[in-house]
Amino acid sequence: MQFTLIARDDTTAGTLEKRLAAREKHMERIHAMKAEGTIIDGGALLNDDGKMIGSIVLCEFPDRAALQAYIDSEIYHVDGVWKDIEVLPFRRVQWR
Repeated sequence: MQFTLIARDDTTAGTLEKRLAAREKHMERIHAMKAEGTIIDGGALLNDDGKMIGSIVLCEFPDRAALQAYIDSEIYHVDGVWKDIEVLPFRRVQWR
């Protein structure tokens, strides 16, 4: 099943610094999961000033429980960067 995660960062002071400190680990894992096909695509949400304020992740997991296991182990979630996470099922367009 395919999902869209819209993960908004916490707005308290110091969150951007936590995000930047965890970014390398986050990106290593995202690249590995993309190579295995679990992560389809994604990127940072930006405010009008270009500051990172969250993430969007397009992903594919067998079910919602497997997705939740990913979220629970995601460093941005564990380290308190992501505060509000919205999960929306989606269906990827099959290009010819």
